[in-house]
Parts: sequence; C-alpha cells; structure tokens
Amino acid sequence: MPGGPAHHLTDISSAAASYVDLSPASMPPCLPKVALVMSGGGARAAYQVGVLKAIAEMLPEDAPNPFPVICGTSAGAINGAALAIYATRFQEGVRRLGMIWSNFQVQQVFRSDVRGIASSGARWLMALLLGGMGKRNPRALLDRSPLYALLQKYLPCDKIQESIDAGALHAFSVTASGYTSAQSVTFFQGVSSLAPWKRARRIGCAAPITVDHLMASSAIPFIFSAIRINREYFGDGSMRQVAPLSAALHLGADRILVIGARHDAEDQPPRVKVEAEDYPSLAQIAGHVLNSIFLDSLEVDMERLQRINNTLKTIPPQYLKDGGMTLRQVDVMSISPSTDIAKIAERHAFSLPRPVRYLLRGIGAYNRDGANLVSYLLFEKSYCRELMALGYEDALRHKDQVKAFLDVSVDAQAVQKAG
Repeated sequence: MPGGPAHHLTDISSAAASYVDLSPASMPPCLPKVALVMSGGGARAAYQVGVLKAIAEMLPEDAPNPFPVICGTSAGAINGAALAIYATRFQEGVRRLGMIWSNFQVQQVFRSDVRGIASSGARWLMALLLGGMGKRNPRALLDRSPLYALLQKYLPCDKIQESIDAGALHAFSVTASGYTSAQSVTFFQGVSSLAPWKRARRIGCAAPITVDHLMASSAIPFIFSAIRINREYFGDGSMRQVAPLSAALHLGADRILVIGARHDAEDQPPRVKVEAEDYPSLAQIAGHVLNSIFLDSLEVDMERLQRINNTLKTIPPQYLKDGGMTLRQVDVMSISPSTDIAKIAERHAFSLPRPVRYLLRGIGAYNRDGANLVSYLLFEKSYCRELMALGYEDALRHKDQVKAFLDVSVDAQAVQKAG
C-alpha cells in the first residue's frame, strides 16, 4: 500500500457503502469501537494467538477488552469465542488461549489413532468401489469428535452474554457457509440494538453462539464433517465469504484490526515450465484449494475497501451529504506473517502421528509443494509454538503502530467503565 508500513502490516482507510447500512437510525451514538477480525486457516490460527499475546502485553494491567466487536471465521471463530467469553478479563482470555495452543496435539482435534484413520479410509475406499454406501456414505476424511469434547470443556459459550451484559463486549460473530442455501451466514450475539442484515448470498442473523456454531464455522470441506444448525448443514465459514470485513461493519466497528494467516509472498513462486510427468499431487491441489478458500477473499476485500476510500477522497464531503450517501471512514490495520507458514510446516511435518503421516503421504503431502495442506492440519505443539512466536514477534515489531491504533478505543472504554 502506498505510504504504508512493512509488507506484513498494512494500514488503510475505507468506507464501505455496499456492505452496511450506516444511516443515523442504524448507528446510535457510541464511543469508537475497534473490531478484531480473525480469519480461518486450521492450525495456522496459532499465529493469531501470538499476535494477541503481544497486544495483551502492550495494554496496561487489567485493561478492559480493547475489541468491543469480535468477528471470527473457521479456527478464528474458536479463538474469538475465547476472547468473547473472557471479555471482562482480556489478558486472562489470551493467556488461556496460549496455554491450549502451546500444548496442542492432533489427537485433541481429530482422531489420529490407527483404528480411526483406517476406519475412515476404508469407508471412503468402499464407497468409491461400490458406487456409494447409501446412508453409510463417509461424511469426511477425519473425525473431529475430540475437538467437540475439548470445546465443550474449555469454552462455556453461555458466558458470552455475561460479557455483553457487563459492557465488555458489543458483539461477537461467527460465520459459516450453508450447503443448502449457498449463503454465507454470520451468526451474531450482541447488544439488543443490533439488527440482522441481508445482502447478495450473505446474511447476518442474531443467535446465541454455541459450540455447534464454532464447529460448523471450522468444518473444512471434505476433511471435516458439516454441522447441522437449525434447518441446514453448515461448513467452513471461509467458503463463499466474499466480504470478510462486512460483519464487523454491520456490527458497528469504527476501525478494524485484521490478523491474517499468509505471508504476502506466499503462493507466488516464479512461473517455470512444468514437465508433463510433474502432475500436481492431491495434496498440492488440496492445499491450493484451501488457500483460495481461507486466504484470498480477505486480501481482495481489503483491496476493495481501499479502492472505495480512494474514490471517496475525490468527492467533496458536501456532495456526499447532499446526495444522502451515508458513508463513514473505517480505519483498517492488518498484521500477517512475515514468514511463509508452509515452510514452517515443512520443518514440523514429521511431528504428526504416524497414522496421519501415512495417510497424508499417500496423497503427496510429504512431496514437494505438499506442505500447504499439512500447514492446516498440523495441530502439534512444536509447530503451534513456532507460529505463536512468529505472531508475537510480528506484532511487537510494530508495537508503536498497534498501540496508536488501539489507544482511542482503550481510553474510551476506560472512561466508559469508570463512568
């Protein structure tokens, strides 16, 4: 971005007329609100925890939650839920997240034992050979029942409303993708003044957030099974999420901090001639698909906001007012990895349990260019700790910018709390 900081931390200003109704009736007077937007990425979400740890250390001791609006998708929704639950104790929430991620094992997320992997693989093979198995058709490659038990134990979602009632949280949202409706659905829980919204292929609806919403939002297609909520099955929220920043705007954000999951130079290797026998492996194709699902739309949305902002700069404010255009400026800061996460995954790939390694090796994940897929599934503490350390360092490297970005919100909430 012209005039912006380093490549993995971007500051832009934007106004999003096409995303949210910003009329006075829909925006009651309030103090500036900073939204935190965390995207998906499976095990890559450990990077977010490192960034949050650095931010927690930048704030005064016992400082109020600096993010009145929290928006999460996929694994980012799980991290966001922890912050929403502990919004009255932000630093405690970050500490708990750090403890979980720094001690993660794959078996806590999906079945990684021989029996579990073999059973899943056998069912897929039989379904392919027999042309389907009726109601017993396999639903996903991996069984996530361990994660459901983990979330039930450590994320008491009923406490989200307590954070809202205490004034520490304005809204928390989780986005999932409906397989039947083909809509991107943002479930939100917040103050009573918030209203649902409907746009092309995406809607926002009020609902008490539960573990089922978190499981649905993080259900990577084919790899993890979809989750039924109300009348529909939902999969990973990053699918068809064409406007990842819109939920934060609908929920009243005045500025947005985005924690990304991809190094700017990632997935941009030099274009070279590929021999006919070098057909991409299943793992390489899967990694490419997951990158397009999880990572591309956020970058596109931020570029779109910047273009809108640049357009607005050419329009005199009086013309906007006379034309009845209800636009406002929303500052956005993005922190994303300074190192290619796929390369980090390569160093830790062999820490996966043997049955999982065997499964992934069979589809080429341990070959050249297969590390992207591994980077999403490597829920092992050595890998997660390195990603957390990277996020921590990236945030601290831009400590002054981050503190300046949060100061208004932190001070305003402190005044509000004192009052």
